Amino acid sequence: MPDVKLGALCWNQYTSWPDLLEAGKRADRLGFDTLWTWDHLYPIVGSAEGPILEGWLTLAAWAQATQQIRIGLMVGANTFREPALTAKMATTLDHISGGRAILGIGGAWFETEHEAYGIPFGSGFPERLRWLSEALPIMRGMLHGERPTAAGPRYAATAVRNDPLPIQARLPLLIGGGGEQVTLKLVARYGDANNVGGGLDNVKRKEAVLLQHCESVGRDPAEIERTVGIGTVIIRDSRAEVERLEKRIFERNGRARPWTHQPIGTPEDVAEALAPFVEIGYRHLIAGFPAPHDEESMTRLATEVRPLLERG
Repeated sequence: MPDVKLGALCWNQYTSWPDLLEAGKRADRLGFDTLWTWDHLYPIVGSAEGPILEGWLTLAAWAQATQQIRIGLMVGANTFREPALTAKMATTLDHISGGRAILGIGGAWFETEHEAYGIPFGSGFPERLRWLSEALPIMRGMLHGERPTAAGPRYAATAVRNDPLPIQARLPLLIGGGGEQVTLKLVARYGDANNVGGGLDNVKRKEAVLLQHCESVGRDPAEIERTVGIGTVIIRDSRAEVERLEKRIFERNGRARPWTHQPIGTPEDVAEALAPFVEIGYRHLIAGFPAPHDEESMTRLATEVRPLLERG
């Protein structure tokens, strides 16, 4: 079985900065391949009336506190910033981290935070996807050392220069979302990586659609890294203990109801749940770790579950 990559998506809601900082450092020590947090301004799980830390500043601090792990947003809200500024921020993160940045981007969806912060939300998801379609060529061009010009309905740029360039020869552009008509076509056209979720059957469907879009735009699908959001991971030797812990974790996160069909249980249970994703080529598994960023689950995913997956 080929190598399995692990990502740690450490929730930045209902947590403290010392705890979130330590979670990122722990993921690095444990050998996780990627480290992520959300780009949201209000909590998105449980009550929105609670604390959350800003994403880009979290990445910058993690970049200085870690050594090997790659760092990005899962995923950035295109609506929050002009695309040229986003590309500049990702480039700066690449320099802070010594060449470990990933630019994660998506169309955005949480109207509540947009309204509260006075950020344009558009007329609906189709319009936000049109905005993302305008933004991606600007970002991609700047990251490649071009000087893109744009005069679209939403975004404008005039021979915009990105100096210095990223340390990486190709700073990866990850596009999140599984919209079949637009988002996955944008992945095929511009993405270095995708991110989908929603269970195995959904991921299989999205993969088939992505392959169709790659064929239609003349893109080699092997150039796109497949990543999958696997949900929240909780690992113990006792399944009853896992269920009790899951309830406590979600209660802490805005009194949220625990999610269903999550990869929780013993290491063998979790490996059994994740193996089908690896078998269909989604070998970069991104696990959610809500506050308090359970140390035992992070450790056992890296040290016990990954070897089980790689042995097949």
